[in-house]
Amino acid sequence: MTPEQWFGLALILMLGAMSPGPSVAVVIRNTMAGGKRMGVATGIGHGIGFGIYAFSTAAGLSIALAAHSATEDILRWGGMLLLIYLGFTFLKHARAGPPSELNLDEHGHSERAGFVQGFLIALFNPKILAWMMAIYAPFIEPGASTQTLIGMGTLGLAIDGTWYVGVATVLSDTGAIDKLRARAHLIDGAMGILMFFFAALLATGTL
Repeated sequence: MTPEQWFGLALILMLGAMSPGPSVAVVIRNTMAGGKRMGVATGIGHGIGFGIYAFSTAAGLSIALAAHSATEDILRWGGMLLLIYLGFTFLKHARAGPPSELNLDEHGHSERAGFVQGFLIALFNPKILAWMMAIYAPFIEPGASTQTLIGMGTLGLAIDGTWYVGVATVLSDTGAIDKLRARAHLIDGAMGILMFFFAALLATGTL
């Protein structure tokens, strides 16, 4: 690939990372619930999940989908179930009402939980799969070297992870997170409804 092609791919990946969706909703919610460390862990987990997608797609996932049409359905329904689970989790927290105080002990494993949630929301998002198949098609040549494929995956991981880690960091460092915590139960309720909305879009094939 030429430097111009790498630049074009990087630009498309940046625009994709900045687009709204369930991923940024989870990063915001986890930053609010567990603070900067949980938000950053969520961003890192999402970046790694996205990087796996990027490498797999570049290595020939489009061929696998052409040969096995059920693959996309498995990813779609897996993503829908994950969103429904997150929706119930958020609504459960919303029903608990506003917190009287922040108990850090409740988040003893928050970094691990944030990492896993970020990783899974990226790995089971068929929107990412379909989008990457579309954008990678012009950049992949027959017989692409292993170095090129790894480079594509690493580029996706770095851009996606950097964006979401940045979102978590800005929310924390600007003090906005304290105001969000005071309204945590309201935001959790909104996030729960949003997760069900995204799940419905997946079920209808809109997302």
